[in-house]
Amino acid sequence: MFIKTGIIVALLTVQLTSAFSQNRVPVIRENIPLDSIRLSDPCILADERTSMYYMTGTGGMLWKSKDLKNWTGPFSVAKTDPESWMGKNPMIWAAELHPYKGKYYYFATFTNRAVKIDTVGENVIERRASHILVSDKPEGPYVPMKDPTYLPADKPTLDGTFWVDKDGKPYMVYCYEWLQNLNGTMEKIALKPDLSGSIGEGKLLFRASDSPWSREKSTGGPNKVTDGPYLFRTGTGRLGMIWTSWIDDVYTQGAVYSKSGTLDGPWIHDKEPITPPNYGHGMLFRTLTGKWLMSVHSHRNSNGRYIRNPHLFEVDFSGDKLIIGKPYIP
Repeated sequence: MFIKTGIIVALLTVQLTSAFSQNRVPVIRENIPLDSIRLSDPCILADERTSMYYMTGTGGMLWKSKDLKNWTGPFSVAKTDPESWMGKNPMIWAAELHPYKGKYYYFATFTNRAVKIDTVGENVIERRASHILVSDKPEGPYVPMKDPTYLPADKPTLDGTFWVDKDGKPYMVYCYEWLQNLNGTMEKIALKPDLSGSIGEGKLLFRASDSPWSREKSTGGPNKVTDGPYLFRTGTGRLGMIWTSWIDDVYTQGAVYSKSGTLDGPWIHDKEPITPPNYGHGMLFRTLTGKWLMSVHSHRNSNGRYIRNPHLFEVDFSGDKLIIGKPYIP
């Protein structure tokens, strides 16, 4: 399993390195349909201040739309410090936009490929971590805050997302990558009140192998990949999380729910995936007209190249759990 998934990671890196770079000069295009955009891990912010939708994801770029149908972009919005641990030209994965207390925060995974932190088996592990940037405006630019790091330098972490728990305190929920620990985990870490740094150490929420639906083709056992957490609360007050792994060769998303209603869990997994095959890394947002949707990307292999496009699904979590409806066409 590990060798195979390592090959997938390597292929994605070779194919998409230029797309990850924040320093490439984007060519701005207008009136682009959503499903014509090549983008992994799409995250959409419906901003009431500007009556505009802002979409980001892997690559550190931003798209804008007034109607979810036609988009303008991509715009470069992440302004990292070249003297920081990220280096001069970090790869950027799975960026998310979160408004909080009058500002806008950019949660993303940054990779400095020039720095190697470990070797596990055949996998050389690069310096990679979830981090947070800030801006006064949804369109950025997003810049670093006080703390140079949020998570340990000797651990590869990714896909950080934001949640304010029942205690009223802000947290980052993130993945500790399977490439090092050989069984990916979902973890949380407390954040400072202004999100400018982290507090204390990370805490385990669950492991990839806890999932009843993920599966590795070569062994028949559970897959070891954790990817793309995003949190929500149902109409009954139940805390849930969507996250992504694999079933054989199929990129797949499932749901897990906290028995306590807080990040501390324990977390109880749905027995079956919640989205169609080859869709994953989703997030939830409410449109400017009040409709809840899931933004997610499709994943397909075309002649050895992985093609990922954003899509929207209707959702209902007014009851006790998240139910995925039909595809939403703007």
